[in-house]
Amino acid sequence: MRLTVFSVMLCFLVPLDSDAQNRATYKWTDDEGVVHYGDSIPPEYAEKPAAVLNTQGVAVDLREGKKTDEQLAEEARQAELQTQKELQRRADQALLSTYVSVDEIEMHRDRRVELFRAQARVTELYLRNLTRRLDQLKREAGRFKPYSSDPEAETIDPGLVEEIDETELAIVNHEKNLQKFRDQEQDIIERFEGDIERFKRLKGLDGLAGQQTRDSSESLAAQAVPE
Repeated sequence: MRLTVFSVMLCFLVPLDSDAQNRATYKWTDDEGVVHYGDSIPPEYAEKPAAVLNTQGVAVDLREGKKTDEQLAEEARQAELQTQKELQRRADQALLSTYVSVDEIEMHRDRRVELFRAQARVTELYLRNLTRRLDQLKREAGRFKPYSSDPEAETIDPGLVEEIDETELAIVNHEKNLQKFRDQEQDIIERFEGDIERFKRLKGLDGLAGQQTRDSSESLAAQAVPE
């Protein structure tokens, strides 16, 4: 049922039965700008905004119409901004509750960095030993066919070939691990540098402290450069 602007006011003045009192009345505008009232919205206007009126004709709710792509994109952008703000708030709270000074953050950073450097040193040791072992195996393999030029040379033992292959594979894997430890060390330095700068900003520390922090981070990074 659809009502005109004038008849809907009359409906609000006429006593209604209990079902009528519980039935919602909607107000919407068609494509020509004409305002309509009714207890249901025609399908062709279902995606348009509509007001829900009470028995006194007062709007008590608003049904949003179908949103445009631009509106949906803006809502998504705003939601992402709110999410990032909340994540930053939690990160700031954790930072301030974990540390009391820049020196304490730097001390924690140095301990984390040293763990990766220790792993890198052990890996470098393994690599040196593996490289020496590979050189020894290849010298030994040089006495056999197909590596030896001696026509009387014996065919290489399959076990020796397998050991050479395994040693070469181990070297490749340890080289990957070594690079991973160095990358992780650099990531830790950069992450802590960001935490330090954020901590200083939250605490209102001066620019001198910031320069000292950068100098400390650069010095730490320089120590990681392999000789």
